[in-house]
Parts: sequence; C-alpha cells; structure tokens
Amino acid sequence: MNRWRAADIPEQTGRVALVTGAADGIGRETAAALAGAGATVVLACRDPARGRAAAAAIRRRHAAGALRIEAVDLADLASVRRFAGRFARAHGRLDLLINNAGVMALPERRTADGFEYQIGVNHLGHFALTGLLLDRLSAADAARVVTVASLKHRFGVVDPADLDMVRRGYDPRAAYAQSKLANLLFAFELQRRLAAVGRPVASVAAHPGYAATDLQLAGPRERSARWHIRAARLANALFGQSAARGALPSLYAATAASVRGGDYIGPDGPRELWGHPVRVRPRRNAGCVDVARALWAVSLARTGVHYPV
Repeated sequence: MNRWRAADIPEQTGRVALVTGAADGIGRETAAALAGAGATVVLACRDPARGRAAAAAIRRRHAAGALRIEAVDLADLASVRRFAGRFARAHGRLDLLINNAGVMALPERRTADGFEYQIGVNHLGHFALTGLLLDRLSAADAARVVTVASLKHRFGVVDPADLDMVRRGYDPRAAYAQSKLANLLFAFELQRRLAAVGRPVASVAAHPGYAATDLQLAGPRERSARWHIRAARLANALFGQSAARGALPSLYAATAASVRGGDYIGPDGPRELWGHPVRVRPRRNAGCVDVARALWAVSLARTGVHYPV
C-alpha cells in the first residue's frame, strides 16, 4: 500500500515554487514542505501581513527555508497582472505552480472585475495567473501546474454561458461546487493543450479530502450563522484531518516522480476523505471536452489573458 508522506518529497534545491493562498491552512503546509525540501518558495497571499506571519512560522520549522512573500488578490485581475509582472522580473523560470487559494460558500458578491466571487477567485483568477506565467513555466525543466479542486466538484454544474449564476439564481454551495468542477475542467484542458504543442509542462489536479481548516468557517462567519459555525467546528474536530495531511495530495502531485500530466490525486481513505495520496477518479463530467473547451473560451474572453497553447 502506498504510504507516501511529506518526508518522501524528492530534493527540491534549486527549484522555484509558487503557492497561492499560502497564508494559512493547506497552502501554508504546502509551502512549508516545499521549503523544507530545499525549494525557493514564493508565498502568494492576499494579505501581506498574514503572509509574513506564515513565513515566520515556516522558518521556525525550516530555518534555512528560502521564502518570499508577495501580495496578489485573485479577485482582482489587475492585481494578478501586477504580481505576474513582478514575478517574471525576479525569476527566469517557475518549476512548480500550486493553484491552491480558494473561497467556499460565501454570500453573493462580485470581484473587482464583476465576476461572481467564487468562480472569480477559484477559477478565473488562477486561469489568468497560469496563463501569465506560462512562459516562465516553459523555461523550467519539467515544470508542473497543480490545481487544487475538491470533492465538492461532484455536485457541480458548469454552465459557461452563466458562470455568474444570474440565470440559475445564486446559491453559495452550488457556486462553490461549480468553481471546483471548473478547476478540474481547466486542469485537464490545459494538459491537453500543453501536450498538443509539446510544452515541457504538466498540468495535474489534486484534492485534499476533508481537512480541518478555516475554509469551512468563512462563509458562516460572513453570514453570522452561529449554528453553522458551531456545526463546522464540530465536523472539523470529528472528521477532519490536519492541514498538513490535507496538503499531501498537492505535494505528491507537484513532486512525485510517478505523476503524469492529466493525473488527479486525492486521499486513499474511505470516500477519499482522508489518507495518503494516490491517483483517484473525478466525476465523469470533469472529463467532458466540449464543456472544457467552452469554459476555456469564456475564460479567455473574461480575463483577456492570452495562452500560447
């Protein structure tokens, strides 16, 4: 049985990794493990102060860790473009891009560019960031893009003509599920396009299972839903694995030698809720090429980002 752990990460010295949403939770654990393996890690965080706190916490565990904190707001494409420009000026290549940041089941609101917030942050922000950094990824030797999805993709319906859920009517959980299915459609379509033009970059997807992080609490807090907050805390305590365990699929997807472009990595435990990372199967419609292509076209139009694939 595969019992892969963070200690099994291959040596990463000399490699450059970028982790979005690295201020806490799974993102911080992913950044910490990569730094511990020798990578130079860029912590991309919406709040630089929280990013600095995360870096300090990582350095207490890995004193020699090479860390850089950068501000980027995935809910604002201008911020994404500024960040990508700064990164390109500072680094000639990017070996690992971990599209980890995400929001879950929030009350309805819009990004700076007018997108429904969850599809805007979880999908469109990362779609734009990946496209803007693709030349730096292509400059690396065997670079990987890891897009973090969720078990909730199984309940998602992606309508490329109604990503903002105007026609369907907004529901916070349905919007989250749509955004997570969009993550998988993007990851698999990106791999098809990279392979078609022979780019030396692999696109891989992963999901953490059920990890006890602050993600489950953000929506109820915004709604001041005290009962839901208590329920989420209880569920985390009873069923959630640690953020460090939740980071293992992302780390495996990013570094394991056996991983190939188009793989989907998740825990091996019951219902994929927890466990050690292995290849898993997404819901069937995550492989729908027609929907993926339509989503790609809409994402290009909405972000204005050019992909040379």
